[in-house]
Amino acid sequence: MGGSTAGAHNRRIAEEGEDLAADWYSERGYEIVSRNWRCREGELDLVVRRGRLYVFVEVKARSSEAFGAPAESVGAAKQARVRRLAARWLEQVAGQRARAIRFDVVAVLRGSVDVVEGAF
Repeated sequence: MGGSTAGAHNRRIAEEGEDLAADWYSERGYEIVSRNWRCREGELDLVVRRGRLYVFVEVKARSSEAFGAPAESVGAAKQARVRRLAARWLEQVAGQRARAIRFDVVAVLRGSVDVVEGAF
């Protein structure tokens, strides 16, 4: 039973983190294009756009640093997965509209938002 409670808690933290990240981008003039876009290979947390720049955002939210800083969990394998998913998203959703792309990591820790633009 404790596992499902922990799972619900983690989902709530993730959703709150994505909300804060989306707000951060919106406040800076970005349009939120997709949230939690899924395909067989996985999920993109956020895709935002400003002009013809598309930004693929990996959001990591934590309630503490007990397991390390949130951004530390975006290693090489996760970066490769996000790149593959971005290519799939561009192919299926954006078509030829994208002129430039960027990969950001947003770390949310206890409500504090730290955005690393061009993280990988």
